[in-house]
Amino acid sequence: MEVRADTYLWAIRIYKSRTLASEAIKNGKVKLVSKNFKPSHVVKVGEVYSITIGIEKIVLEVSSLLEKRQSYEIAKKHYINHSPIIEKKEVQSSAFFVSIKRSKGSGRPTKKDRRDISNFEDV
Repeated sequence: MEVRADTYLWAIRIYKSRTLASEAIKNGKVKLVSKNFKPSHVVKVGEVYSITIGIEKIVLEVSSLLEKRQSYEIAKKHYINHSPIIEKKEVQSSAFFVSIKRSKGSGRPTKKDRRDISNFEDV
């Protein structure tokens, strides 16, 4: 059985659609042994893929091939996850989170509110 790389990544539920998987491969977000490849690449058992989704890095080893999309429980049996464990401190320090709270039902922000928000973001 031969399975395309974009089909495999879709079938094991890394991407929501085959189109998204194909675009990620074309844009270099998915690497095979730190090299780019085409979405039509035939997946082989034992290959290791490194996938970048946002700030998250996923390293997967192909343990068996899967052509059709299955449930998560079945899909996770077809790869071995070698991803490094990310501590919460690393995630929080690497991303900027705005913590401006508005009371529910207060409506749209006024000009003054927007200025205050932009001043807060500049700091």
